[in-house]
Amino acid sequence: MPRARRTSRASAASRRSRSRHGRDLRSSATGPFLPPLRSRLDFFDLVVADTAEYLRSVFPNELATTSFEVAPMPFGRFGSPDHVDRWAVGDDRVILFRLPIQRMSNLHRDDESHRRMAIEACVFRAVAEMLGKDPWDVAPEGFTHL
Repeated sequence: MPRARRTSRASAASRRSRSRHGRDLRSSATGPFLPPLRSRLDFFDLVVADTAEYLRSVFPNELATTSFEVAPMPFGRFGSPDHVDRWAVGDDRVILFRLPIQRMSNLHRDDESHRRMAIEACVFRAVAEMLGKDPWDVAPEGFTHL
């Protein structure tokens, strides 16, 4: 005869506080000597946050209350049948659509730096659209090469 399962809050909390079979906490999958794994989603969020921080330092008054958000795909009123939007801007809101930016960017070299530049370019263009400026005017020092 099967045993009845207890579903009390105390037993659920005690199960969460320790790992499987009562052992100590587990180490990371990469081990102690390798850097932790980074997914495409984490990389995308990090690049958007870094670029938003840079743009807030360039335009502190205009972007003080602006929120930068990441959504997987265009939804509802943002999508159209013949064009896939990569971003949407509102009053104080910039929404970047991760999958169209990642999958529809025609990169001539698929490495981390080129993926980063493609994401940054979309953030610059979205902020330029929101501010009513040219994308090249949004980051005047960002495009000078030494």
